[in-house]
Amino acid sequence: MYDYLIVGSGLFGAVVARELTDAGRRVLVLERREHTGGNVYCEEKEGINIHKYGAHIFHTSNRAVWDYVNRFVEFNNYVNSPVANFNGELYNMPFNMNTFNKLWGVTTPKEAAAKIDEQRKVIVGEPRNLEEQAISLVGTDIYTKLIKGYTEKQWGRSCAELPAFIIKRLPVRFTFDNNYFSDRYQGIPIGGFNKLVNGLLSGIEVRVGIDYNKSREEYAEAAAKVVYSGAIDEYFNYRLGELTYRGLCFETERFTEENHQGVAVMNYTAREVPYTRSIEHKHFEFGTQPVTYVTKEYPADWHPGEEAYYPLNDAKNQALYQEYAKLAKGETNVIFGGRLAEYRYYDMDDVVERGLTVSKELLAKTI
Repeated sequence: MYDYLIVGSGLFGAVVARELTDAGRRVLVLERREHTGGNVYCEEKEGINIHKYGAHIFHTSNRAVWDYVNRFVEFNNYVNSPVANFNGELYNMPFNMNTFNKLWGVTTPKEAAAKIDEQRKVIVGEPRNLEEQAISLVGTDIYTKLIKGYTEKQWGRSCAELPAFIIKRLPVRFTFDNNYFSDRYQGIPIGGFNKLVNGLLSGIEVRVGIDYNKSREEYAEAAAKVVYSGAIDEYFNYRLGELTYRGLCFETERFTEENHQGVAVMNYTAREVPYTRSIEHKHFEFGTQPVTYVTKEYPADWHPGEEAYYPLNDAKNQALYQEYAKLAKGETNVIFGGRLAEYRYYDMDDVVERGLTVSKELLAKTI
C-alpha cells in the first residue's frame, strides 16, 4: 500500500510526488496520457523539442520557485519576444514603442501616451464587457488590430459578449522593450521540458495510460490519501453539470529550411485567419538544424473527454465551480489541486508554487 496516490503527472502532480517522496512517503503516480508531463510534454524530432500542447515558457519573479526548478534542470536564456501578424503587418509584442511607432509613426513616449489617451475617451463609465475594457486600456487602434480578432478566436465568441474581467490589464510599455514578460527570471529547460519532469519524477513509480476516474475501484485501496489534479467536475461524474473550457487543436508541419518565420511565437490577430498563433519550436532553444517544425494553434470548442486548456471564467462557471468545491471538501481523503482541479488558469511557476504549498500542508498534518 502507498501513502499517496498522485493523479496526474503534470507539474503540479510531479512536484507533489517529488516532495512527498523526498520526505520518505511512498508514492504512486497515475497518468491518463501515454506520457508524463501533462501539457508541458515535448516530442523530440530531428533534434528539435516540439511543444506538443502549445508553447510553454517558464517565467517567474519568485526566487524560491526559480531555485527549485533549477535543482532538476538548467535553463537557457530564451527571452519571449512574440510578433503579432495582422494581415501581413508585423507588430512587436507586448505593446511598446516599437508597436506604437509602426501604428502611428510616433517616436516619443509622450506622443504615444497622448494617442492612447485620445482613443480611450470613447469609453465612458465602467466598462461593461471585454471590448470596452480593452479600449479603455489601450484605445481603439490597438484593440482593433491586435486584440479583437485574436481574443474572439481564442474564446469563440464576440468580445462584446465576454466579461470585462478577463482583461483586467494589458501590458503597455513606453520603452523599446520587446521582452513580453516582466518577471526577473525566464527561460526554457536545456534539452526541453521533459528534462524537468523526468528530474522531478526520478525514482518514483509512475503508471501511464491509466484514467483514474475510470479505474477508481481498482485503486480504491491503493493509498491512504489521493492527490487529484484532474478536472473536478469529471471526478464527481458531472453530477452538477459540466464546467466550460476552451480546447485547442494543433497542426504541425515540417519545413526543409533552417528558419521559417524568424521567431518562436507569432500571433495572428486577424479574425479571418483561423489559427491564433504559429510556433517555430527550434527558436526556443536556438536550434541550427537544417530543418524546422512549425505548429499552428487552432482554438476549438471543448467536449468532455478532450484535453481542457482554458477555463471559461465567467460568472456562471465560477458559481458552478464553487458548488463542486463544496463537494470536494467532503472528500476527506482526497486533496484537489492544480489547474483542472481548481478550475483556474495557472502559469507554470504558480503551479510549482502550489505544488510546494500543498506538499508542505500534507507533510505538516502527518508529522
